Amino acid sequence: MNNENDNKRTIGLIGAISIGIGGMVGGGIFAVLGEAVSLAKGATLIAFLFAGIVALLTSYSYAKLSVKFQSKGGTVSFIDNAFGHNFLSGAVNFILWLSYLVTISLYAVAFSSYAEVLFFKESTLLSKHLFISLAIILPLLINLISASFVSRSETIIVVIKVVLLVVIILSSFSYVDTQRLSPSQWSDSFSILVAGMIIFVAYEGFELIANAAEDIKNPKQNLPRAFYACVIIVIFLYILIALITVGTVEESALLEAKDYALAIAAKPALGQIGFTIVSIAALLATFSAINATIYGNGRLGFILAKEGELPSKLNKEKKSIPSTSILVTAFFSLIIANSIELTQIAIIGSASFLLIFFIVNIAALKLYKLLNANRIIVLLSCIVSFLALITLLVHTYSSDKNAIMIFFAFIAFAILFEAIYGKIIRKNFFDK
Repeated sequence: MNNENDNKRTIGLIGAISIGIGGMVGGGIFAVLGEAVSLAKGATLIAFLFAGIVALLTSYSYAKLSVKFQSKGGTVSFIDNAFGHNFLSGAVNFILWLSYLVTISLYAVAFSSYAEVLFFKESTLLSKHLFISLAIILPLLINLISASFVSRSETIIVVIKVVLLVVIILSSFSYVDTQRLSPSQWSDSFSILVAGMIIFVAYEGFELIANAAEDIKNPKQNLPRAFYACVIIVIFLYILIALITVGTVEESALLEAKDYALAIAAKPALGQIGFTIVSIAALLATFSAINATIYGNGRLGFILAKEGELPSKLNKEKKSIPSTSILVTAFFSLIIANSIELTQIAIIGSASFLLIFFIVNIAALKLYKLLNANRIIVLLSCIVSFLALITLLVHTYSSDKNAIMIFFAFIAFAILFEAIYGKIIRKNFFDK
């Protein structure tokens, strides 16, 4: 990259790290913490560590691919460069688009859980679906009116989220009962590993750095540093959050308040004020995560439509806003969020991104010479991400067959879509 192009880049190392941290410390941690506690119990922090290791290994592939293929397409461009415009890349890119719909749904359900406990004494079916719908419709309107507000507000919101979480951690340390963290309170090894894979969706946001690769200064140095730094920082942050949550509150209380476990964890140190602060932080975090993900997936749909992999109507813009793609993203997210339970959404989201990351790792392995990557590390990333996916699917098959059926229905739909639409429409598109 020449100096003239480098001078046009606007994002430094700190900015790149904040993109990754913002993507990870969104609604995910608030949505899946209770799920982790219910499975791993006293070993919840170990579960977060397991998931973090998978993310860290995969970040190596992302770092190498991002340096070589600097594009706003991010994951899409990696898959296309490794496998070309064919059936596989078309299906995988569509799965990625679907995965973000699941992520938006996860954040919306988490938003609803915290909103209900903050504003109402009892949850009702009406209030649940009302808050889920508002959590998607309001960000939709923001994206349609002012896309620039989304990008400008994210850095501020990231700082607020992280500061609030750090305040909760520091104020709660003296209330930790280490006995609750002892191995005698742990679940079995397989359950701990499964817990880590279910909560993996809380780590997936680091890949957003790849979408900003074109704008990052000194990319050869700063892209790898940003990927590794943000994942390592978030691993430590999540471990501390898990330590505080499990160490300060009785397990029965956490399981009873599974959907808003972090708010309960703030009570021993800060009382009702802490509960309120965390609930507000959760609403802010999940809302901003929905806002940013609608923004990102709307543009992903726009890019895929321009490449002929989604219907051409999705590549229409109004004032540089891909409004049709954004509307379609919000519409399908509303359906998913209002029809699938939180646990199932978390499983489907984690499984989807584990699958995508496994394929990205395969892409890096295929291109390792071109990327000047360490073949052993990339191969290890492939093996670990594959085993993580299989572990999650095996456990889910025995515990929640509906979630497995929905996940494979997503995969089947993507393959069927590519087989019909891709073969007929995309082939003609690229043959023109």
